[in-house]
Amino acid sequence: MRHITGVAKKTQTNQSSEKLFSIIELLAETDGPMRLLDISKALHINTSTALRFLNTMLKCGYVMQDADSLKYYLTFKICTVANKISSRINIRTLAAPYLRDLSGIFGESVCLSVDQNMKVVYIDVVEGPDQMIRSMQRIGSVAPLHCTAVGKLFLSEYSPENLEKVVAAGLARFTPNTLTGKSFLEKELAQVRRRGYAIDNEECEIGARCVSCPVRDHTGKIIAGISVTGPAIRLTDDLIAKKINHLIKAAEKVSLLLGCEGSVKNTESGKSRSRR
Repeated sequence: MRHITGVAKKTQTNQSSEKLFSIIELLAETDGPMRLLDISKALHINTSTALRFLNTMLKCGYVMQDADSLKYYLTFKICTVANKISSRINIRTLAAPYLRDLSGIFGESVCLSVDQNMKVVYIDVVEGPDQMIRSMQRIGSVAPLHCTAVGKLFLSEYSPENLEKVVAAGLARFTPNTLTGKSFLEKELAQVRRRGYAIDNEECEIGARCVSCPVRDHTGKIIAGISVTGPAIRLTDDLIAKKINHLIKAAEKVSLLLGCEGSVKNTESGKSRSRR
């Protein structure tokens, strides 16, 4: 009997926490201050419960109440907390367990990369079981944008001016599959935007393929990419189609940890799934 009571208390505590955070999210998403009654109705909780949570947030400085209208609004204290968190977040630490899981799922090497000075920089690598990763994809190594899967993700958000800079710098040919013309590259980037992930089809190295999904920050901007690399004979279109959702979900989860919300495309047909 004691065990059952303990479980009930734990569940009740979790539900209370959910209500508290739902009030914070509601105030953050609503234009302008809100009345107690409106908060209560919007969240389907009674006014006494909502008032209890609001009084706690008032005491802690996260909420203020207008003296005339008695409406509630969030203070910038929550932004201060968010800034402290963001300054200490290490994307490598957040992504590491997902990279390891993906390596096991695909049986291939998995990388985490960022865009620095219009180049792909690999910041973390988990080698596959056969440890046959390309030398280019070592931590700290640099790669071109136009012929790598993760590079195409970054390019898909480039402004026309910045894309022109990349093209003007030269789209070097590494293999017969490398896209070296601007029109071909633009067509490829449009496809990347439609399906939500990018593929390197032996464009950087003959015999090696790569598929990559974007990691987004709280603004929705792509700040990194998670990619799976393997031999072309193993990383086939059929295998990618079968396992791509594992990569998509991992990238979404890391994005969620970075504060990104909303929906992303997750299939070739352009269907979208909400992160919330």
